[in-house]
Amino acid sequence: MQLLRPFRVLTPVAIALIPLAPGPAVAAHGAASAPDAVSTVGGERLARSGVQVAPLAGAPALPTALTGLSWLVADAGTGEVLASQNAHLRLPPASTMKMLFADTLIPRLDKTAIHQVDPSELAGLGAGSSLVGVKEGLGYRVEDLWRGVFLSSGNDAVHVLAHMNGGIPTTVAQMQARADALQAHDTHVVTPDGYDEEGQVSSAYDLTLFARAGLHNQDFRMYCGTRTAQFPGAIDKTTGRRTSYDIANTDRLLGNYPGLIGVKNGYTTNAGATFTGAAERGGRTLLVTLMHTESNQVVYDEAAALLDWGFAAAGKVAPVGRLVEEPAPAEADRPFEQTGPPEVALPQPVGGETGAAGWLVITLGGVAVAVAVVRALVRQRRRPAPAWSSAGTGVSAGAGVTAGAAGTAAPGRPVGAPVRAGVGAPARGPVGATAVGRRRVVPVGRRPIRRVRVLVGAARRRLRRPGRHSPRRR
Repeated sequence: MQLLRPFRVLTPVAIALIPLAPGPAVAAHGAASAPDAVSTVGGERLARSGVQVAPLAGAPALPTALTGLSWLVADAGTGEVLASQNAHLRLPPASTMKMLFADTLIPRLDKTAIHQVDPSELAGLGAGSSLVGVKEGLGYRVEDLWRGVFLSSGNDAVHVLAHMNGGIPTTVAQMQARADALQAHDTHVVTPDGYDEEGQVSSAYDLTLFARAGLHNQDFRMYCGTRTAQFPGAIDKTTGRRTSYDIANTDRLLGNYPGLIGVKNGYTTNAGATFTGAAERGGRTLLVTLMHTESNQVVYDEAAALLDWGFAAAGKVAPVGRLVEEPAPAEADRPFEQTGPPEVALPQPVGGETGAAGWLVITLGGVAVAVAVVRALVRQRRRPAPAWSSAGTGVSAGAGVTAGAAGTAAPGRPVGAPVRAGVGAPARGPVGATAVGRRRVVPVGRRPIRRVRVLVGAARRRLRRPGRHSPRRR
């Protein structure tokens, strides 16, 4: 990645309201769109032409010789606009429109999905479009395509993602709806990639809204802040394996301006150089947008100068407007963020261990189950019991052993020999309970009670014994 040349020094100028008359640049390019009524979203002062700033005592002077027809500096956290020039002037956005594209589609597409590119999805790319190198007939992971959008500003990646979303017209309509929801009323979407088309416009105010909304999404934030990545290439004919190649972010401030997060740059002949950036310093995040600057290099110099001014002006200027907050969408309007089957979230113990409270809940639950079982058994015992043998050594005939008056022969014992539960100890239990060898034969109705007692006893012993889940362990 080519390093930035040193920023040219922008000398300060006395802070004043500088009116801007439409100059030759606008007339030559036909870039600006003058609506009948300038938007007042964000405050009445932002609808005025020229530089808007409200300095307090000790405020630094704004940089001078800024060439952008429109620019804005705002605090991303509070939404306060610190200074602006022609904030609502409608201009071609170039590839900064991809911020709105990403903010609209990232929640709708599964980033882990793999999509095989159809030739029709790469048709209709504008002449001279910036490309990342997507090849037809090959599969691409969605997250790789997003890197192609942000790092290489690839219009080919934009078109593939748009087709995955239902097509170009559908995507354009969703982007326009998203802009309207953000109250970005200066924006009119014609293409999803920002390629110059008649009527496609936005403003410095709207682009700043798109950046602020997008940065709330962690994937958006990650993609726009990635400096380099590997992008899937073609199939090697010799090895039969998929190749890859390096791509680098074309944002020249990323990695060169301290604390820069992103977000997106753009350039076309009609739009000139455009840029929206975000930077963090001292726990504060600032947003800056410039549109239609003098050159592709100058836009970075001027963005850096405005960010420096914004950080130095903290608490020393009054806001001249505000970035409006996004209204909470209705439940029916929320995009589906999950494309696979719904996942069931199981409760997890805090810190990965079961504390005393957790074991108390488990024990109480076990006791409740035990009580229910005992009640059921009590009701069952009230019913007429099966006919057991009256002989002290007999068992039920239904148990598979024949009962007789002289007793039942246990395996290895002569008929009539007494059967004991233990040496010198008679078998215990109600009438009808017998034992074979040293093992007691308990009536069926008593066995569940015995199991419940064993389980409850084991739970109690586990609670008393320090172990892996004990809260006494450090």
